[in-house]
Amino acid sequence: MNLMTGGKLKLVQAALRLITETRSLTSLGLRELAREAGLNPNTFYRHFKNLDEFGLQVLDYIAEDMKAGVRQLRQMAASSEQASHETVAFVYHYFLANPAATTVAVRELHGPSAVLRQALEAQLDASAREMAEDILERRLVAGVAAETIHEISRMTIRYILFRAMDYIEKPHQRESIQQETERFINRQFRGALLDDLSPARLEQLVTTLV
Repeated sequence: MNLMTGGKLKLVQAALRLITETRSLTSLGLRELAREAGLNPNTFYRHFKNLDEFGLQVLDYIAEDMKAGVRQLRQMAASSEQASHETVAFVYHYFLANPAATTVAVRELHGPSAVLRQALEAQLDASAREMAEDILERRLVAGVAAETIHEISRMTIRYILFRAMDYIEKPHQRESIQQETERFINRQFRGALLDDLSPARLEQLVTTLV
């Protein structure tokens, strides 16, 4: 839940309105930003030292807005398949309703600001850690080592971000993108289960399937 108020909140929300397919956080002018927020340009420096600090606040705003809903869904899920389905649907629908958030996340991950790149990497890692913790706490994937669950969670968070722009820009493919993402997650966990089987048990299972 975001607790930002006043001029700081107005500036962050103004930035998300101004960001488009051809514009990023670092390209916004302070006067333009203040005008969009309905504030005096000097107000910016009352809240932020520079654009990097402002960018960090925008990233935090996006992350907190989305993560609370995702965690609630995972903590209510009865199975890993249900968790992956509801999480993927929620995140893609969030990005669709907030395309500027997607633009910020994708652009700044490879953008010119080292501060913002590192901050976004840290946020992705935090999201992955929370995903793994929820899975372990709920025992949604019994039999898979905690280290493996953390590894798959890191891969999953980055995969969803990678496909987010496709989901927004290709309406006719949204259902298939969501299904592909769910299959990607479920296959990672099923593969991990097989990795932990002994060679003899794995051979027995393959023989049974054949």
